[in-house]
Amino acid sequence: MGSVFVAPLNWGLGHASRDVPIIRELLRHGHEVTIGTSGNALEFLKKECPECGFIRFEDYPVPHNNGRVFLPTYTAYIPHLIEAYLAERKKAEKIFSKFAFDLIISDSRSGVFSHHVPSIQITHQLHQSLPLIAWPMELIGIYIQADAFSRFTKIVVPDNPPTKGALAGKLSRTPVPALRDRIYYCGILASVRKEAVKKDIDYLIVISGMEPQRTVLEKILLPQIPHLPGRKVVLLGKPATDRVITLDDGTVVFSYISGREKSLLMSRARFIICRSGYTTMMDIAEAGLGSGLFIPTPGQWEQEYLSRYYRKEGWFLSRSQYGLRLPRDLRWAAGFSGFPPMTATDENVGRLYQKVLSEYL
Repeated sequence: MGSVFVAPLNWGLGHASRDVPIIRELLRHGHEVTIGTSGNALEFLKKECPECGFIRFEDYPVPHNNGRVFLPTYTAYIPHLIEAYLAERKKAEKIFSKFAFDLIISDSRSGVFSHHVPSIQITHQLHQSLPLIAWPMELIGIYIQADAFSRFTKIVVPDNPPTKGALAGKLSRTPVPALRDRIYYCGILASVRKEAVKKDIDYLIVISGMEPQRTVLEKILLPQIPHLPGRKVVLLGKPATDRVITLDDGTVVFSYISGREKSLLMSRARFIICRSGYTTMMDIAEAGLGSGLFIPTPGQWEQEYLSRYYRKEGWFLSRSQYGLRLPRDLRWAAGFSGFPPMTATDENVGRLYQKVLSEYL
């Protein structure tokens, strides 16, 4: 059977998480999978997919996100990102010259492709969302991104086709005709499953994302959680550690849990509090969670856009982490409907394999 190289970006666990259903589908069909990543993504995937091979493969350095003035910080960091991209290309070529793969799957790593092997890019961001003051950069970015994606055989977008029910809104659409011909909309790819269990957790709090803002949110939320009524579970998204802490009589904090355990917790929860990262949004849609509060990471324009989009659609409320007051904000959040029903991940990934992946294996 075919050999596949999968390389997720290590900016938070979102990219690695949404690749898990694809990796498991490939393994189910008897393919050999090698994963190239680093940091938390590497530790996470070693636990979730231990039957795979692993190569430590560093990706782009994470720009320091100090929140409200992230745009100038990010702009100044662009030369470093270009340097990292060139290093990634060099390392990728070295790997592909040493090992024979039949297919390359890159999740948001534009330097991981081969001119000699079919290469697939996984992304929900065909259209960047920047602050209004930077709209010329947003427009230019669409075409720069389209040029980068032109090096890939296929672009797989983990979203519904561009309709009113698209989970990523404008992010998963592109005005570039040449790019549209390469796109396959596979539907959501969630790392959790909906389980038939009793709803016995009042609040599930998921603290995730890139540092230092992941730790910032942890420091904001943990002192407020004991003031919420009922049973609460907190997930810290730190796979390198394995600790369980009792915060108060009604609150348990896990540094890390397995995908199976996360599925059970999300299915048991009545309400979720989390960042508005796209992979978490897919998990919420898969689990059918209809009540929640989203807290976008400051300076991560994708999350800020998604939060505005969901609030406008009447699906979920979002609040800034600055001035967050949980009891008040949770009352306001109760009036939203949750995401509309969507096709489940198992069906989506099965169709993705049959219509796209199997063509190259």
